[in-house]
Amino acid sequence: MDAPEAQPVAHDAGFGPFGRALLTITKLTAIAGGLVFVALVAMEIVSIVGRKLFSAPVPGDVEILQMCAAFASATFFAYCHLIGGDIKVDFFTHNLRSHRVAMLDAIGSLLVGLFGALLAWRTGAGALVLKEVGETSAILGWPVWVAQALMVPGFLLLAIAGFYLAVHRLRIAASKRPTRSR
Repeated sequence: MDAPEAQPVAHDAGFGPFGRALLTITKLTAIAGGLVFVALVAMEIVSIVGRKLFSAPVPGDVEILQMCAAFASATFFAYCHLIGGDIKVDFFTHNLRSHRVAMLDAIGSLLVGLFGALLAWRTGAGALVLKEVGETSAILGWPVWVAQALMVPGFLLLAIAGFYLAVHRLRIAASKRPTRSR
């Protein structure tokens, strides 16, 4: 029985040019999402201080927080999956051969890709419905569909990352498959 090996992450040499480009794009997207969260924290501090000291909070701060946090949250998933930051329960697989673990990881990544595609599709469809009905936020009057549509690229990247890793891990599983000697 082979000893279990650490699973490859996007930093290893096994990723091709597409994988490295995808990693760069997802990393930049995650950084953008992080910067949005930093801006939201700064806005909330200003709003809380303004509310307590001057009775002048940032108008619509909760609306802004909700809309921007939805977009920012969607930017992290693809990068997390590419670098192997997902939660894995290896209690049942830690004694399996590495090619079998890679096969199970490929199936998991395929499911992540399918889930990301489903989220992108339904989030985009929901945004179109919100645009048609003209729903706006209560205080600022911002169109709600824009915030929902901004989540779609993050979910699309998650789908692409999942599908890419599924193929990548299938290749790893195939390359490590033990050969039978007769």
